[in-house]
Amino acid sequence: MLYFSGLSDALRMTFVQVMIMATLAFVIFIYGLIVAFQKWGTGVTGYALEPQEGKKGSAITFLKTWWKQVTEESHHHGTPILEILILDIVFQRRILKRSPFRWIMHLCIFGGWMTLFALSGLMFTVEITEKIGIELPFTPDVFREWLSIPNYVFGYILLIGVLIAIVRRLFVSEVREASIMYDWVLIGVIFIVTISGFLADGIRTGLIWSFGLDPAAAPPAALFHSVFSLLFCIAFIPYSKYIHVIAIPLALLANKGGE
Repeated sequence: MLYFSGLSDALRMTFVQVMIMATLAFVIFIYGLIVAFQKWGTGVTGYALEPQEGKKGSAITFLKTWWKQVTEESHHHGTPILEILILDIVFQRRILKRSPFRWIMHLCIFGGWMTLFALSGLMFTVEITEKIGIELPFTPDVFREWLSIPNYVFGYILLIGVLIAIVRRLFVSEVREASIMYDWVLIGVIFIVTISGFLADGIRTGLIWSFGLDPAAAPPAALFHSVFSLLFCIAFIPYSKYIHVIAIPLALLANKGGE
């Protein structure tokens, strides 16, 4: 996800074309999220974070019910929402209690993924601000360079998390036996996104010239990374097991932490 929102020049594409690609990815994402909310909105209680086959509720009803549960007073769980957001969702203390090794993996993947997404959003905001004629004290190119170090740092953090996930599925017997091909595909997708980002940026900056890669390969490499990231790091989320990055925080907030 390195620089994926700032590739219009490198790809020799217009900003409008990149916008179209991103818009399509977000439309697919939002549609999938609405479908998930409709499934979660079924059930006797009107609130369930488990899809129920053959049933469809209302996304609005689900959100209203969820918000009511988040804001209502509870006699069973008195954990403040801010504590849940920071400790349970951001720092994932529930996983830490069960397995420190697994916690490191989850924190690296979640933290790397979400931070890179946020940095890409910042880059996109600066670019669109410049395109509509609002003057900034810096250019998009300068801002991209400012984000260079954070992009690399969190790119490596994400890579570490993915490598830990691969090692666990290869060498931890209970994890290996529970893994199916679908699990490997999901890990492979994140691995390809991460490596292609490093590769595209390395070709662009000349950092991997020693590997014999022609700088002319930078635009297609960046194009592949950009399209792959949009498809599998945004559009694909509601249709895969990665929906848990949305479902689990919603459930934790509704249950006032819980287990």
